[in-house]
Amino acid sequence: MKNAGPADLNLLRTFLAVYRSGSFTAAAPLLGLSQPTVTAQIRTLEQQTGRELFTRLPRGVRPTQPAHDLAGQISGPLDALALLEGRSGPLAGPVSPVHLAGPSELLCSRVLPALASLVAAGVRLRVAQGLTDPLLEEMRAGRHDLVIATRRPRGRALDSLPLADEEYLLVAAPVWASRAPGDDDPCAGLRDVPLVTYAEDLPIVRRYWRTVLGKPLTARAALTVPNLHAVVAAVTAGAGYSVLPRSLCEEHLASGRLTLLHSTEEPPLNTLFLVQRPGADANPDVARVRDRLRDAARRW
Repeated sequence: MKNAGPADLNLLRTFLAVYRSGSFTAAAPLLGLSQPTVTAQIRTLEQQTGRELFTRLPRGVRPTQPAHDLAGQISGPLDALALLEGRSGPLAGPVSPVHLAGPSELLCSRVLPALASLVAAGVRLRVAQGLTDPLLEEMRAGRHDLVIATRRPRGRALDSLPLADEEYLLVAAPVWASRAPGDDDPCAGLRDVPLVTYAEDLPIVRRYWRTVLGKPLTARAALTVPNLHAVVAAVTAGAGYSVLPRSLCEEHLASGRLTLLHSTEEPPLNTLFLVQRPGADANPDVARVRDRLRDAARRW
């Protein structure tokens, strides 16, 4: 970046509001500015830094890598300053949206239903989906206030707490149930049953075979699909069998659209963690969302 001296604090606040809201238009009312003024301030900051900070899209903007770097440098100090000032605006306070991210399947099946009443009560949410590692990197750059992660983040830079344990179940549509010989050896009857998974390397299914059945998985995927929702849809329709989180398949099991192929007293568990960005408490709604998720997770 150009060595042009320290940037104006108001320009940095405008930048962070655009970075977090995703558009000049959305940032303007948060800042109490007009959209042309926001655009002009971002242009000035880009001139001062010598870097393009946002790629303009038909709807909103996409941060560039220099923008991610800048957000990582300034988000903590500006959030702390906003807290000291008692600021209510794009950096803190109830008018600022809470930026939440996590796995798409968990967001749909558990998280959004748990937060619906908060939204109805006036809390503003901006929700993103993705894999844990990229989401945590984005959080370090200031893009997310809270992330639901499938593993505990490394290091001490991010605060995290265990949220819930997710069970995994071996399931298929009832049409395939007669192929599974029961709890003694579920592998034998599934040799000719198609395996459905979301990834070619079969991480969930391999883990089930290793930890529950005590043997390596030899099957290959007959069908791979983009996410676990698609796995549920395919398996429910009779495409084959899979290993799925209980949260995604319990309603289908209760209705009879899916059948449990193997019962074990100790199903494999994956612990979910709720991770919070340093400085996110400058927005009191972050605490409301965090506490609601912790309460809801006790019933998951």
